[in-house]
Amino acid sequence: MPTILQIMGWRVFFYANEGGEPIHVHCKNGDKECKYWFDEENFEIDEAYSYNMNNKDRRTIRKIIFENFEHIVREWEEFQKRRL
Repeated sequence: MPTILQIMGWRVFFYANEGGEPIHVHCKNGDKECKYWFDEENFEIDEAYSYNMNNKDRRTIRKIIFENFEHIVREWEEFQKRRL
């Protein structure tokens, strides 16, 4: 589970055993957790699931993801290359 970012208490990471899925990140902060799918072409994300999160948490993690969108995509691509 490589960690990509740690910001404002949020850990943004990939699971190593999900190689067949399109680009996405998992995010965790204490007992709060979520997963977001990436739409690179449209610079958009879509919440796949969330646990124990309120609207403020969603706004915070979306801001973190958007501010680091390109970095996360590059890390995903590098991580997938290393897995081959």
